[in-house]
Amino acid sequence: MAVNGTETPQAGPRVVAALDAASVRRYTTDQVILDDITWSVRSGEHWALLGANGAGKTSVLRLIGALMHPTTGTVEVLGHRLGRVDIRELRAHIGLVSSAQKVPLDATAHTVVLTGHTGTVQPLWRQYDAGVRERADEILAELEIKDLADRPFGVCSGGQRARILVARALMADPSLLLLDEPFNALDLPSREDLIDAMHRLALTRPELATITVTHHLEELSPAIGHVLLLRDGRVLASGPVDEMLTGSNMTQCFGRPIEVSLHEGRWLARSGSR
Repeated sequence: MAVNGTETPQAGPRVVAALDAASVRRYTTDQVILDDITWSVRSGEHWALLGANGAGKTSVLRLIGALMHPTTGTVEVLGHRLGRVDIRELRAHIGLVSSAQKVPLDATAHTVVLTGHTGTVQPLWRQYDAGVRERADEILAELEIKDLADRPFGVCSGGQRARILVARALMADPSLLLLDEPFNALDLPSREDLIDAMHRLALTRPELATITVTHHLEELSPAIGHVLLLRDGRVLASGPVDEMLTGSNMTQCFGRPIEVSLHEGRWLARSGSR
């Protein structure tokens, strides 16, 4: 864009989360959980966090979700540095989805989504006016589960619950959506429904950044464009998905021979020959 005959630079995607030499130690045992993590996520980017059990994936997500502070280094989320901001207020602008989230099993899907507006487990009915209720309906429709609106959460399938929790997280209109093993215990149809839903979100919400923790490449939607590989609490590699998901990188990350293939935008990993 030119102003008074001069070119002004176009603003690029903004940084929504940044870790700078962030480390986490457990004081009681002096165990290193995360070691010198430097990494950033920009608006519109979709990242996968991969690594073996104990690699530090969930700890990284907890830092970015303002659920814990680094022992050393800095963490900035949505332009605010942890330690210098009211983290309760910050959390209200971060969407978090986890299979471990507690919601009332007897609450309807619509009610569960409403609680995302207040960030509470139990509904606060006086804070849900007609506009809020309509927004919950719209998000349920966006995720193609509006027919579940009146169904108790407890009788929904695992895949339906996962999409309801995504809808709940979207009620805060977050710039950043964190998904901690959202495919845990899902059967194949439910997994594919959730992958399709995440792909649609990437297309319809171009400014939304997502970070997904998973163990399986088959759970990555075609929208995933970047990958962070962790091993023993350290960054092994990070960058564009097609550069990261190689047999060599995955073998080094998981400590055993792994072959990687790509078919119609979907990734597959299997054990290679020793």
